[in-house]
Amino acid sequence: MEDWPEVWRILEPVFEAGDTYTFPTDLDSSSAFEKWVTYPLRTFVAEDEEGKILGTYFIKPNQEAGGAHVCNCGYVTSVNARGKGVASEMCVHSQVTAIEEGFKAMQYNFVVSTNEGAVRLWQKHGFEIVGTLPKAFEHPSKGLVDAYVMYKWLGKG
Repeated sequence: MEDWPEVWRILEPVFEAGDTYTFPTDLDSSSAFEKWVTYPLRTFVAEDEEGKILGTYFIKPNQEAGGAHVCNCGYVTSVNARGKGVASEMCVHSQVTAIEEGFKAMQYNFVVSTNEGAVRLWQKHGFEIVGTLPKAFEHPSKGLVDAYVMYKWLGKG
């Protein structure tokens, strides 16, 4: 991915903050590349009219074999682009991509409950909280908080 240095500049402070993702706070660029680009099925960037990267997301099967029809995504928006609809556009794009790739559903395995903006956004796009994992995330300033499993059926039948 030729855009990796710019994508990493967006991801690094989010991972370092440790308040929304379960990636190690000291994750290096090489390890992050493997987790964000190499391992997933596909990785995308959202750009403005001038080609500046505003956000990124990946899509991958959530499970293997009998669970491979359900995909999983991870999204990060740059600090300067938050509140401007970028995450919403990436969510819409990811659902279209998921259907094109043959997925029938999308599942977010671990949405930190204190990430209220993300929870609201995913619900706005039709995702339901189908499970609560009590005290599953150790937030750096709020202590143990819940995490949600969120799900949306994309297919027919």
